[in-house]
Amino acid sequence: MRYILGYPEKQGIDGDLLDGGPVGGLAATAERAGWHGFALTEHPGPGAKWLAAGGHQTLDPFVGLAFAAAATQRLQLLTYLAVVPYRNPLLLAKSAATLDRLSGGRLVLGVGTGYLKSEFYALGADFDERNVLFDEALDVLPLAWTARPFSYDGRHFSAREVIAKPAPAQDPIPIWIGGNSRLTIRRVAERAQGWMPLSGPAELATTSRTAHLGSVADLRAKISGLRELAGERGAALDVAYPYLDVSIYSPEAEADRHRAAFAELEAAGVTWIAVTGPEGTAASSLEFAEAFGATYLSTG
Repeated sequence: MRYILGYPEKQGIDGDLLDGGPVGGLAATAERAGWHGFALTEHPGPGAKWLAAGGHQTLDPFVGLAFAAAATQRLQLLTYLAVVPYRNPLLLAKSAATLDRLSGGRLVLGVGTGYLKSEFYALGADFDERNVLFDEALDVLPLAWTARPFSYDGRHFSAREVIAKPAPAQDPIPIWIGGNSRLTIRRVAERAQGWMPLSGPAELATTSRTAHLGSVADLRAKISGLRELAGERGAALDVAYPYLDVSIYSPEAEADRHRAAFAELEAAGVTWIAVTGPEGTAASSLEFAEAFGATYLSTG
């Protein structure tokens, strides 16, 4: 099992997102503590009403992860997740390839279709076409990452003999897709290297416009079905699961219970566990990263 530290999300409108601490410093601390990955999410234009109701602010994930890359040597860098329909796929391909190349091949491109209608409207993105936009981007990304001339003719994107350099360090950059729908599972099985299921209450699934995923038994069945659908590719697929039990913010407390939960998730087929750091101060973020590492991770 490998563990991803998500940069603390700033809930609501007030305060500064960087109250959670310097990105580079927190990433470096996570690396020393034995974490395997570092993640940033994305909401470039969230509505004030959504934020006031408990939504969260974000940094630009590519810029923020570049800071994390510069401060570390081995951490995997995950967009958890980038909303594909918000960007032209060539711009997404360029950002991803640049970050992957500069980091020495450490990017995992976590992606999703998005769900906030107001944010789509603010960005001039077509909410009703988000699935078409997503699939066309999945077509374009691997073509762009070859750094060779290519053409593409889709409903929303047409390119004739264009070339996008630099090529990423990885061939290809791993793509993990978020969501619980049958469409997401099929996309992962056919076109991606990993799945990011959404956990939490049914209300969260409704807000996020995806299917509800309940118990670990449900998760196990979904993973089994995914691997079977993917055929020969199935065994190599990663599954990154968000661990939402907030009692983990005191890592030493109930450690045996959390270890048992991690083991149950691993037995279900999860390969990565993602834990978003606690909202608070730079000191509390650093303390959590270090304490979690000392309690659960082998730093050698």
